[in-house]
Parts: sequence; structure tokens; C-alpha cells
Amino acid sequence: MSSSAVCALCSATDALSTFQVPSREEPVTLCGTCRPQVEGAPLDPKHWYCLQESAWSQEPVVQVVAWRLLHQLRGEGWAAELLEQLYIEDDVLAWAQEAVDDSDDEPSVVDSNGTRLQDGDSVTLIRDLDVKGANFTAKRGTLVKNIRLGDNPGLIEGKVHKVAIFLKTEYLKKAN
Repeated sequence: MSSSAVCALCSATDALSTFQVPSREEPVTLCGTCRPQVEGAPLDPKHWYCLQESAWSQEPVVQVVAWRLLHQLRGEGWAAELLEQLYIEDDVLAWAQEAVDDSDDEPSVVDSNGTRLQDGDSVTLIRDLDVKGANFTAKRGTLVKNIRLGDNPGLIEGKVHKVAIFLKTEYLKKAN
């Protein structure tokens, strides 16, 4: 690797190596943090905030790796939103989808700690939230019982002060 090389995903400069992207064996430069996760190690959602920039790369191989990672992280609100916004040429999108396992039809809905949520669970707010369209603030520590999941894995529906509202999962933790 040349001294000016950087990771194609996070721009790190340490422990760089070439990774052959499965299904087409195209090379991409990855760092020591990104590569193990791309190869199947558990994903650290906080590390992958870097995809908000690299997903827009003009390099098809980078777009494919970014799309596959975002697809895996679609339970995270920010990743689902970025995946919806992302424009990729049809042939590149088909390549990205070649190695994706969709056996789990629906993305999992997880709280701020990565705990899976299901219909009927109870959650606690981890910060004060101004409720749009209503004249109140949902306070940190508020218990929301009997939640309902929707189509967007980044949102749940619940009642606060007898008002049905949508809450972002990043501001919730599952109640015991």
C-alpha cells in the first residue's frame, strides 16, 4: 500500500489491506477496523456512521460494500434513512444485492442499546422529547407500554399521556 492510501469506507490510514468484494472479486482498500466487520464480525453501528460520506463514493465497489453494510444496519434509524436516500445505478445495485441474505424478511427493530424490540414490549425514554403537534414534552424516564412496530425499523408507535405518537428507537431502551 502506498503511504497516501486510506480506507475506502472510513478514511483511516492504519492496518490497510486489499479486500476482494465477494461475487465479483473487485478489490477495495480497507483498514483493520472495517475489514473484520465487512468479513462477518459483529457490526459496531457507531463506527459505521462513516458510511454517511463513503456511501456517496463514485466508485462502484465502494457503493456495493457501503450498501451491503447499510442493509445489515437497517435496524438503526440513521442507516435505514441513508439506505432510502442512496442512489445507485441499477447494475451496481444488482451487484450489491447478489450476496445479500434476505432470509430474515423484516429488519429487526432495536432500542438504543441494540436490544431487539417486539410488539407489546415496554420501553423507557432516555431523553426529553418535544412532541410535534402536541403541547407537551415527553420526559426522560417515561415508561411507554404496549408498543407497536411499523414498517420503519427506526420508529415505534406508543402512547404518552394518552396520545398515540411515533418515537425514534434511538431515544428508547427496553424496560425490564
